[in-house]
Amino acid sequence: MKRVALAAVALLTATATLTSCKEAMSESGINAERLLGAQTDNANWLTYGRNYEEQRFSPLSDINTDNVGELGLAWSADMDTARGQEATPLVIDGIMYFTTAWSKVKAYNAVTGEELWTYDPEVPGETAVKACCDVVNRGLATWGDHLFLGTLDGRLVKLERDTGTVVWEKVTVDQDKSYTVTGAPRVIDGKVLIGNGGAEFGVRGYFAAYDAGSGDELWRFYTVPAGDEDESSPEYLQKAAETWSGDVLGSESGIGGGGTVWDAMAYDPELDLLYIGVGNGSPWNRSYRSPGEDGTGEGDNLYLSSIVAVRPETGEYVWHYQTTPGETWDFTATQHIMLADLEIEGTQRKVLMQAPKNGFFYVLDRETGEFISGDPYVPVNWATGIDENGRPIENPETRIDKTGKPALVAPGALGGHNWHPMAFHPDEGLVYIPAMEAAMVYAPEADWKPDTNRGFNVGFDLAAGDLPPDEGFRREVAGTLTGRLIAWDPVAQKPRWTVEHEGPWNGGLLATGGGLVFQGTAGSEFNAYNAATGDKLWSFAAQTGVVAPPITYTVGGEQYIAVLAGWGGAYALSVDGDLMKRKAPVRNVSRMLVFKIGGTAELPAEVEVAQIPLDPPPSRAAADVIAAGGKSYARYCAVCHAPGAVGSTVLPDLRRSGTLDNKAAWQSVVHDGLLKDRGMASFSGSLTPDQIDAIREWVIFRANQDKVMASEQ
Repeated sequence: MKRVALAAVALLTATATLTSCKEAMSESGINAERLLGAQTDNANWLTYGRNYEEQRFSPLSDINTDNVGELGLAWSADMDTARGQEATPLVIDGIMYFTTAWSKVKAYNAVTGEELWTYDPEVPGETAVKACCDVVNRGLATWGDHLFLGTLDGRLVKLERDTGTVVWEKVTVDQDKSYTVTGAPRVIDGKVLIGNGGAEFGVRGYFAAYDAGSGDELWRFYTVPAGDEDESSPEYLQKAAETWSGDVLGSESGIGGGGTVWDAMAYDPELDLLYIGVGNGSPWNRSYRSPGEDGTGEGDNLYLSSIVAVRPETGEYVWHYQTTPGETWDFTATQHIMLADLEIEGTQRKVLMQAPKNGFFYVLDRETGEFISGDPYVPVNWATGIDENGRPIENPETRIDKTGKPALVAPGALGGHNWHPMAFHPDEGLVYIPAMEAAMVYAPEADWKPDTNRGFNVGFDLAAGDLPPDEGFRREVAGTLTGRLIAWDPVAQKPRWTVEHEGPWNGGLLATGGGLVFQGTAGSEFNAYNAATGDKLWSFAAQTGVVAPPITYTVGGEQYIAVLAGWGGAYALSVDGDLMKRKAPVRNVSRMLVFKIGGTAELPAEVEVAQIPLDPPPSRAAADVIAAGGKSYARYCAVCHAPGAVGSTVLPDLRRSGTLDNKAAWQSVVHDGLLKDRGMASFSGSLTPDQIDAIREWVIFRANQDKVMASEQ
């Protein structure tokens, strides 16, 4: 009997490069028990936030403050798409699974980096025009022996985990409208939960549960009323309808109200409550979305910018808390929701924590939704605080849907914190926030009309915030856009330490039992910090901006750290490309990076990309044509090609387009959709040929302005 035992040990040892002893003896199927125990499963990373509480804390400590300096690259793998990478990998029994841009899925041996399979859902390229913030995807869910994926064009896909073979796919949205899916699904007891995006374009938000076995939709929860609620409507929607004014929602205008559920979810199995974050209004400007008798904005507009608790079995509404009543600044509450038990004033409380876009850090009672505390984690000017009832004390000068006047508002539409996940360290009692400062000028647009075919539907003049061509001024403004890593004490509601970053849009976070916090940066670094003090202990030159959150896992008893690198997303598309290229070029190099103590792998040599000089055709169009073109560009083009046509480092710089001096070629792309398979859809349903050519003339005008400025440097 002893010999048999020794033989078993030898067998396990021989296969240690693929699985740990614990993994080898476990069942491959992911069930409720394994997901409920995900926090104590040190070998694997089974769900988006590591556990249902979404804490992104691993107790693993083999990599720690003493030896993190010995961390080296174990392996890397280049991706086949050069767009923003935001996914959290899953690791299950020695295999890593993750999504990339364009909703592709990859499987790798988590030790060697050998690619096992890949799946391409073949999202139509023209779907890119429906995405507010790049063609990103944030991850997968797992149940049984399968993976679940939400695709950019709104499908929920079930894959065989071993092979990537499609079992079924279900369309979860109206694909004739500008819905997209970028968030990771979650699974609770065999129910796959998924939301969607598209509030900037005019859709009506909801999220839904699907049966993991059959793919049948089990229930759907709408987050805003349709405008025709009656006694047959769910009670929670009837109550929501009382907080909206006017007769706009569901009308022929196509305004759906927004409120999309595009990211945050968390689950408390003891209370059996699922918590979701709800997004911004559509349009942003409340005076068009919910006009009062005087034509200005009116009403709280539930359940926009709210945290909502529901029963995952039925989708039954339980409670809500609205972070920004009557939101009009794109202040979503879709940012990371995290659950924890904290001692507050001598009492152990079950809390929910969130740092949404509006700049306040919230602590709520997760059983009742009761407001416990809320304080600014970044500079805020739209409100002076939060009253004892949990309602913001607003600054009336920034309530632009009432004043009808432009205002500089902090935070701006990027938020004090965007989608990038936070992390919680229970030993330190700290929440780590990837925060930023980026104020914005909001200018109401007179006589605005929705266009649900193409372009942003926000009700503001998006050209109002364009900077003048003077590079000195642009550089000065860019210097006000900052990022920071904040170690936030949620009980004291104040920072314990802060790390300043050179710019915003830095990566999501991971905290570990080794006393470490890991984060990538827009400055192309991947860093490890002391969780207690914020001291930088290790750094890796990633060759590209890192915005995705890291994970950690073990195979064969050895700990690994992994992060998906690749610059992209909303800020990367809108940042002043000229300034970034002159200061510290950040281009997209999409690859998986995996580290271990003593790793000796190396990245390929960094390729320098030469900057093509500005050489536009002469600007000869009339001033009124140029002005009209600039207005159309701001609404229809700026979201992908950057405000002011400054040219991001992710997508083509239109000032350098080869079609600028060829009117017919420009029309073939913008009007006829020649490049639709590459993401540049036709705008013929929204813009006339004359309007499209006016955009060309405006880009020519801007290119000549910047050429002169460049020659004077």
